[in-house]
Amino acid sequence: MNCRMKRPSWPVFFSGKSGFLRDFPANTETYQMVSTFIAKRCQHYQLPHFSAAAVALLLRNMQRRLDDQTRFSADFSQLQGLLLESAALAAERAASLVEVEDVAAALAAKKFRHQHPEEQMRTAIIDGDLMINVQGKQVGQINGLTHIDLGDASFGSPVRISARCYAGDAGIINIDREVEMTGPNHDKGLFILQSWLSASFPKLTPLSLNASLVFEQEYHGVEGDSASCAELYALVSALSGLPLPQGIAITGALNQHGEIMPIGGVNEKIEGFFKVCQAIGLDGSHGVLIPERNRPHLMLDDEVIQAVAQGLFHIHTVSHVLEGMEFLTGVPAGAADEKGVYAADTVMGYVQCSLDVFSKTCEQNQVGKNARSK
Repeated sequence: MNCRMKRPSWPVFFSGKSGFLRDFPANTETYQMVSTFIAKRCQHYQLPHFSAAAVALLLRNMQRRLDDQTRFSADFSQLQGLLLESAALAAERAASLVEVEDVAAALAAKKFRHQHPEEQMRTAIIDGDLMINVQGKQVGQINGLTHIDLGDASFGSPVRISARCYAGDAGIINIDREVEMTGPNHDKGLFILQSWLSASFPKLTPLSLNASLVFEQEYHGVEGDSASCAELYALVSALSGLPLPQGIAITGALNQHGEIMPIGGVNEKIEGFFKVCQAIGLDGSHGVLIPERNRPHLMLDDEVIQAVAQGLFHIHTVSHVLEGMEFLTGVPAGAADEKGVYAADTVMGYVQCSLDVFSKTCEQNQVGKNARSK
């Protein structure tokens, strides 16, 4: 007996799902395929072909768009635009091949067309209208790194973060959040910061602390959690009285265990701070502190790489906030003993001492208040 079903006489359709990849692995096969694409585009538009070094720079730019040494951008429309502009510049030289200098000039020209907002902000810093200090040390003050995305252009710029602390029971207040200038991701980072600080001093919880954090001269809103490490360092400095170097800018997000998580836009953030320091005057004391997990994402421009090689600018990486505290202050971070007490001559010991004083102050104030009410 034949049980095979008859094929229906009407069309049969099944739903499917399609999508476009944002990126794909950067490997030998990928490089060969994209190089072939470049050659075919040159044939299609009857352009001079690209030298091997010029192709390599095109490939590097596609990786840089993702801030990732291991991934390659799938935005071929951007690649084609760069290819055409580079070929046009080569044609002006009546060259038979498009060379590295043509691709570099095309990249520079594109940057020049979109750099006005970045230049305005950098000029405001250099002129002192935006108060960013990149020299010396300060207590309760640090330079964070922001990433500004304008759609057709994006860049990094430093922003001053400051903290003030005194006895009370309000906890940690972010002034930007209180006036509704922050987004949910930033607020999440602030709550994680507060949780980590309280968990680090269980004998003193709930903390008798009033602390205010603010992004100085920021009037357009704050989003993202990549400043949570910088906020924590400013707060720890204010509590401990230990000054922080202003020539080192910070980026990184922390989790509840104090581990530092990777952030986006790391190359543009580093380059933005580098340009500010360069304009003011590099003296070997400037640099950035970034998450260790962002190391594979570094695709910096040649100017920054050269300054690092010459010892004029530094890139430091850390994987835990205690490492960052130790690096910035030059004082051992400290570890709690079995009773939850930190050594007095450590960063956490100084913080614990301040919190203990705040706690006793609040207790005395409450006793006085009760006595007056009788």
